[in-house]
Amino acid sequence: MTRIFKILTSKILTSSVTAFRAAPLAARVGSFLFFLASVADGTLMPFFPLWARNDAGIPIEYIGLLLACYAGGELLATPFIGGIADRVGRRPVLLASTTGIGLGFILLFFAPNAIATAFSLLVIGIFESVLHPTAATVITDVVPADERRGHFAMTRVMSSAGRIIGPALGGILALWSLHLVFFGAAVTILIGAAAVAALLPETWHKTTAEREADDDGENLTAIGAALRDRRLAGLLLSISVLEVAASWIEAVTPLYATAAGTVTPTGIGMLFAYAGVIGVIFQWPVTEASQRISGFATVLWSGAIEALAFVFLLPTPALPLLIAAITLASFARMLSGPLVQAIVSELAPRTAQATYQAAFSIVFDFKDAAGPAIGTWLYAMSTALPWGTGIIASIVASSALAVATRRHEAEQAKNAGNG
Repeated sequence: MTRIFKILTSKILTSSVTAFRAAPLAARVGSFLFFLASVADGTLMPFFPLWARNDAGIPIEYIGLLLACYAGGELLATPFIGGIADRVGRRPVLLASTTGIGLGFILLFFAPNAIATAFSLLVIGIFESVLHPTAATVITDVVPADERRGHFAMTRVMSSAGRIIGPALGGILALWSLHLVFFGAAVTILIGAAAVAALLPETWHKTTAEREADDDGENLTAIGAALRDRRLAGLLLSISVLEVAASWIEAVTPLYATAAGTVTPTGIGMLFAYAGVIGVIFQWPVTEASQRISGFATVLWSGAIEALAFVFLLPTPALPLLIAAITLASFARMLSGPLVQAIVSELAPRTAQATYQAAFSIVFDFKDAAGPAIGTWLYAMSTALPWGTGIIASIVASSALAVATRRHEAEQAKNAGNG
């Protein structure tokens, strides 16, 4: 059985590597940026609270507020500058973003007090607000529409790999000094800046008419795009509910499991590292398999699996149930994530691809900022409330998302028939 598993895993990983190597150069650079961003975040985030408490002497009650500056910078900036690549091009935005994030981490390394630390985190968040949507837009520019779902799956594989490597790198650096994790994160993301400068061609070339439209002051903010396009707004609302609910597993499980004495904090870290591993191994084959069924069915399956993950958490935080819940939640995201991002790219006009991807990115900024707060608030009222609420939210939101997906697929089929 072990030998069969090793052979199967090897074939899956080989397939993923082959798909990555076959992608256009610009798409590979975009996916590589997703990897580096996850490595940098993973290098920093698990160790920042320890540094703040032990080295910087920041009171525990203020550490969460400092981290909120990171997510808050993204959440505030994305609606207004997230689609700027539709005006000035993809390459300059990615070069400015990666360089700005790297310099922000260096500022963090030299920050002398809590105010400077908060400012540094805010700077990082602002520059990071354009990184993911613009990298995704590069992929959209160079990959045919019928192949984008697979390429967005690849970005999730790369992000999962980064979430494994990042904490390991941070752990090595922390052996010398917790302060070094900031330097490690800076170097990681500046490697991305070098890759953009050396390898990424500009993938966006405007026509004269499109330049004139920009000169007329057309609103390309992410919020404006969402408000103008009801189809996009409906998708974003549904996926926001699903992502916020899913974040409760990551945010509340450590409290739930350690309070019951099921696992240690180290064990919690291993559980979520396991989630990253299965993301690396199974994202690509799950996406390939799901392309054989309709998007409507894919989303319904995703919602049902996520709801089942919450069901496993209801009785008790026993280790087998925790593993089952985290596994199911990971597979739910594997199913719906690439599909929804591909739909967003298909909804977007040619002149607003980055803007629509920025609108999609707001979902995850909101999840990071509000999801843990909502989940822990529910948990404070009742240990079962996050899981019961999660079951209902998963079913309702996935049903709405499935209907929107079916409507979009019907429109695509009609347009293809007319063409």
